[in-house]
Amino acid sequence: MGVNSAEMKTLAFMLVIGATLVQTPAARPPTRNVGTMSDLMVKIIYPASDALFYIESRTPKTDSEWTVLEGQALMVAESANLLMLPGRARDQKQWLADSKLMLDAGAAAVSAAKAHDVAAVVALSDQLLESCTSCHRHYRSDYGKPKPPG
Repeated sequence: MGVNSAEMKTLAFMLVIGATLVQTPAARPPTRNVGTMSDLMVKIIYPASDALFYIESRTPKTDSEWTVLEGQALMVAESANLLMLPGRARDQKQWLADSKLMLDAGAAAVSAAKAHDVAAVVALSDQLLESCTSCHRHYRSDYGKPKPPG
């Protein structure tokens, strides 16, 4: 039983269409960690999150100050994405859950800053703080322990 020319063309057409429809995952762009986890925390995340935590005592007054706060909220949100990248994520469960909480709080803070809504930023403080303390509790062995004298 042979395959005639019309059947061969139909089969070839179906293979081309099928190959076109198959989704192939996009290649992950090359990344590399430039700073340490400590660098990210001390130089980016802490200062940016402090702007959100202390908004009541450092309330932006001008449009340009609100733009700066929006940028700091964006740094918090995007830093959470950095924490979830391969090579940074410590595990696929608790680490990602804490990072996602930080991402959600940061994204909501971006929206609040765009709206110049101090109360909304204040309302996000507990969520942001929980993401920080939960992560530190799980991944910093010295977290919450008294520092030795001297």
